[in-house]
Amino acid sequence: MGRAQKHSLSLDGEPDIAHLVFFSIKHCRLICGGSSLRPRADVTMAFLIHLLVCTFGMGSWVAINGLWVELPLLVTELPEGWYLPSYLTVIIQLANIGPLLVTLLHHFQPGCLSEVPIIFTVLGVGTIACTLFAFLWNVTSWVLGSHHSIAFLVLTFFLALVDCTSSVTFLPFMSRLPTHYLTTFFVGEGLSGLLPALVALAQGSGLTTCANITETSDTTPIPETTRNMDSPQRQPRRWEASIEDLLTSQVTLHSIRPQEGKDLGPPGPEDSGKGQEPLEEKTAPRHLAHLTFIYILVAFVNALTNGVLPSVQTYSCLSYGPVAYHLSATLSSMANPLACFLSMFLPNRSLPFLGVLTALGTGFGAYNMAMAVMSPCPLMQGHWGGEVLIVASWVLFIGCLSYVKVMLGVILRDRSRSALLWCGAAVQLGSLLGALIMFPLVNVLRLFSSADFCSLQCST
Repeated sequence: MGRAQKHSLSLDGEPDIAHLVFFSIKHCRLICGGSSLRPRADVTMAFLIHLLVCTFGMGSWVAINGLWVELPLLVTELPEGWYLPSYLTVIIQLANIGPLLVTLLHHFQPGCLSEVPIIFTVLGVGTIACTLFAFLWNVTSWVLGSHHSIAFLVLTFFLALVDCTSSVTFLPFMSRLPTHYLTTFFVGEGLSGLLPALVALAQGSGLTTCANITETSDTTPIPETTRNMDSPQRQPRRWEASIEDLLTSQVTLHSIRPQEGKDLGPPGPEDSGKGQEPLEEKTAPRHLAHLTFIYILVAFVNALTNGVLPSVQTYSCLSYGPVAYHLSATLSSMANPLACFLSMFLPNRSLPFLGVLTALGTGFGAYNMAMAVMSPCPLMQGHWGGEVLIVASWVLFIGCLSYVKVMLGVILRDRSRSALLWCGAAVQLGSLLGALIMFPLVNVLRLFSSADFCSLQCST
């Protein structure tokens, strides 16, 4: 017999069971060790990289988003009151000095800056500022004849400096990774609003109720004059705002860690053969008109979501009561990551579709603005339907435009690394223009009116 026949048959011509078992074990080891476990390890590594990228994205705007969801509490605690959101929008946009310097240096001195040291620096500053916020957020100073939250506003500037600079450093850094990780980054950026929103919902920040009290006056000629009136009574919070500031500082601190392991991610199919090098500037050429439309859309969307509408959210929602304001602030923050998560499974890069979705989101924003202009007596004030509409309008406004922002970022990521840099610049430019337009309208011209919800009386 030949050697193959000798090893496969016994003396009586039947298959040799021992050799078959040996062959099966050897074949199993080959499969498990060579072709099965390795893909499993790759899947594990890919999942780990997605988790790190998501954490990295959470560190981009978690601090400022934490302030926005705490506004129902802050407007009742700080002396600025209803004007506080407009102050915040302007201070946040003044912090664009950071991304402006980074963008100019990249343009006039290409290659002189590395994103990694800048990212470590800004996240370190953010961690320190969040920690100080936990102890100084309610400290006021006497300035120009009245009390002002100077410590709060100064620390807000440093937090905004960190978060605004992340737009022109985090996004270009993401060009080192395959394209599918960019969506995960936007999911993490959305979670930077979801996490503070969940904490605020659990805390019950800013919730007040109208209680009927009896006031006795001894100053009138008739003794013991009494009157009944509704007065706002703040419900006790489960914990102080300083606890959320400390949690935010921990999230910012942990978002530094992904920097050390992000270059280890396996390249995607579209990135095979390119390693982890940054994208070439000549990849995926796009018509100039389309590119201009994309950047204008980026600036417009961020002007609405970061500058125009946040300035009037108190006027838009608080006339319907503190519960409506609380829910609109927290649920709209949750809509951001949900929209980013949806874009992972239902991506649509069609510019006409994104334009229509932008128009739809702008329509919801227009309704929110109209209710703010009609404050303190907007449509269906005092009816539960009005509260449902304003909360739903804010959620859909943020959700639609968040999806648009993610898909525009994905389109620009496929073009070049510098396209992501200029995308971040367009984000901050649009946000700045929105804030500069709204600040004089709110604080100088006083086009929006506030009122005490408990004593508010509107004609039906």
